[in-house]
Amino acid sequence: MRRRAANPSVSPIVDELQRRTFQWFWDTTNPVNGLVPDRWPTKSFSSVAAVGFGLTAYPIGVERGWVTREAARDRVLTTLRFFWNAPQGTAASGMTGYRGFFYHFLDMQTGHRFERVELSSIDTSLFMAGALFCQSYFDRDDPAEREIREVAEKLYRRVEWDFYQVHSPAITMAWTPERGFERAEYRAYNEAHLLYILALGSPTHPVTEAAWPEFMKTAQWGEFYGYEHANFAPLFGHQYSHIWIDFRGIADHYMRDKGIDYFENSRRATLSQRAYAIDNPNRFAGYGADIWGLTACDGPIDGTYEVDRRPILFHTYHARGAARGEIRDDGTIAPTAAASSIAFTPAESTAAIEAMVRRYGDNLYKQYGFVDAFNETLRGTDLKLQHGHVVPGAGWFDHDYLGIDQGPIVTMIENHRTGLVWNVMRKNEHLVRGLKRAGFTDGWLPQ
Repeated sequence: MRRRAANPSVSPIVDELQRRTFQWFWDTTNPVNGLVPDRWPTKSFSSVAAVGFGLTAYPIGVERGWVTREAARDRVLTTLRFFWNAPQGTAASGMTGYRGFFYHFLDMQTGHRFERVELSSIDTSLFMAGALFCQSYFDRDDPAEREIREVAEKLYRRVEWDFYQVHSPAITMAWTPERGFERAEYRAYNEAHLLYILALGSPTHPVTEAAWPEFMKTAQWGEFYGYEHANFAPLFGHQYSHIWIDFRGIADHYMRDKGIDYFENSRRATLSQRAYAIDNPNRFAGYGADIWGLTACDGPIDGTYEVDRRPILFHTYHARGAARGEIRDDGTIAPTAAASSIAFTPAESTAAIEAMVRRYGDNLYKQYGFVDAFNETLRGTDLKLQHGHVVPGAGWFDHDYLGIDQGPIVTMIENHRTGLVWNVMRKNEHLVRGLKRAGFTDGWLPQ
């Protein structure tokens, strides 16, 4: 088992956070089928996106020396075999997917569609990114690693990406057996860069090249707290695609016109959110230079509660964020927002991680790293909470860890430390093909 040398710029707290967060995936995943829970310890269904993050985390565990290559290989192979063999079809129940796509949430034991959730284009793309990462990482000439490469290839080639190009060149978000396609499409700047690039790179069912300019034509460029960038309020939109794609030094037509790349755009978006927290226009408790980060996460209640004679509308799970023209903030901070930005803002994110650990201790930082969210403003003990608990004098803290918030922490810390995921994915022909069809040039891309 090899152990990569730690980047000297990574503090012991960051190192330990990465290890604990990896362990969440290793311990909570169903070892029989590779399904990763949406949340834990609350009993839940599996999230297909969280499976993609898990697939990406396992090789990181190998490189860090936390698991053997053989153990990670077997976990990956179990997962890919399950998804390849799982039932696909139009039936409303008893299916895992359709036309190569997968339902957003799946039963943890059977892997079948959970209730009436949608067949999700974005969640399928996050799963596929993890599968393709494993395809490129497990490169040895032995039967098990060859099978990983072969099954990942079959899974990717089976996805009929063009099935979702329905209303326009843009990619539709969802389909269900009951209602057919939703009207909503992925447009403007958001987490769907990865979706479009994988859909463009398909050797079997690609979307048309008109998809990318259609996607980006409504991106909202503007200044927020002194930083000009393509705006998207929750930070996950500036992180997810960057887990697998090294955007440093490569650019499409949109970013070439702006004179930057998408990596720099995410750096600016992160710093603008931190500046917003420092300004703290809504006077939420705790916000500052080292306590910041808004993204989609859990929250305490759905409803209005008065704090210091001021009514505040709180939410449970909600896409919180701050950007030009869009602020959704109820005082709830998700540690993943700052921690998963560490590749863009190493000093600021490290300071935030360390400050959260010191300030909130084991109310926030536990066996598997940070619980999903906290809110120092909400301190009332007379509330009937829908999530978490209130610690007298300290605020509200979640009970759960969420897979889609754990995944970016372990993966982006590794990209900051060694560039592992970026470097491996640079070798994946499907990703490279998709980037080229989207119009990306320069940098590390072969010309």
